[in-house]
Amino acid sequence: MPGPDALPVYGLAAVFAAAALVVWFAGTRLAMAGDELSERYGLAKEFVGLLFLATVTELPEIVTTVTAAQVGNAQLVLGNMFGGITMQTAILAVADIFAVRYALTSWPRKPNHALLAVLLIALLSVLLCVTFLGDLDLGPGIGLGAILLAAGFPLVIYLLRAFDRKTTWAPVDLPDEQERRKTLRAHLRAPDAASNRVLLLRSAVYSLLIVAAGAALAISADLLAERTQLGASFVGVTLLAAATSLPELSTTLAAARIGAYTMAISNIFGSNLIMLALLLPADIAYRGGPILDHATTGAQLSIATGILVTAIYVAGLLIRRTPRVLGAGLDSWLVLAVYFSSIAALYRIG
Repeated sequence: MPGPDALPVYGLAAVFAAAALVVWFAGTRLAMAGDELSERYGLAKEFVGLLFLATVTELPEIVTTVTAAQVGNAQLVLGNMFGGITMQTAILAVADIFAVRYALTSWPRKPNHALLAVLLIALLSVLLCVTFLGDLDLGPGIGLGAILLAAGFPLVIYLLRAFDRKTTWAPVDLPDEQERRKTLRAHLRAPDAASNRVLLLRSAVYSLLIVAAGAALAISADLLAERTQLGASFVGVTLLAAATSLPELSTTLAAARIGAYTMAISNIFGSNLIMLALLLPADIAYRGGPILDHATTGAQLSIATGILVTAIYVAGLLIRRTPRVLGAGLDSWLVLAVYFSSIAALYRIG
């Protein structure tokens, strides 16, 4: 039986598209099942988005990152990861345009999201410095930078939990997300009558589908990069990052449609945080030394734009009443402008 190497370009494109559709379908279903379970167990929406939704929607990134690292394509790994950070942040802008009343950043009643974004900016800044200075090889082929960035994930979770218990901020003249959520949820989604066991079984099946489709995405994107003139870095930032961001897009839009705006924001920022933690398994799977030593100018540009779009939303979260322009907050339009400008710049240098 011929392998994927024997497929023509249009065949690889068809595999890529089919795998992306599976990721979209399974990611949406998995998020809805997880949201139903969180409702039944009374879990906090902020941490459901940060931990549960962000984790399950990052399954394609986990698979594509490790798979591409194992075949030795460091540029595709870094392009997918770092380009995905800006793309996933731009998903919040899409949700703001199509599914939110008022500016999206006007809804959170706690400063937790602003703190999460600031900590994410700090880790991205460390990452950018490592790509310029070079990673320290601790052997065998594992860099100190990847270890530190992976350790940043539990540290951020700990700081957020501690801050959540001690925060002294109080909301003043903000829209009521809880009332909005009850109204939208009643109109858009009926309660799931399935038992907890059935919901867990569905979640397992959807997870397996995401893993299989994610592997197909990585392999087809790697082969497409070899056969086109775009370069692995550009393919990683655009095709692969777009396809593996489909679960984040579907879950964020679904959360925004039912009024779970804090969950939508924490889902995206949490996904970006997990993306940085994935550097360690990618470094372990890659056998050509510390993987961050292979960061290109395009990867560094993606990190810088990731910092910029996150900082824009920090400003929106602090200002709260961000002006709306053409149905979305001004901060969301700025994020989209940065994202599309970065794509144009990556194509130019890639």
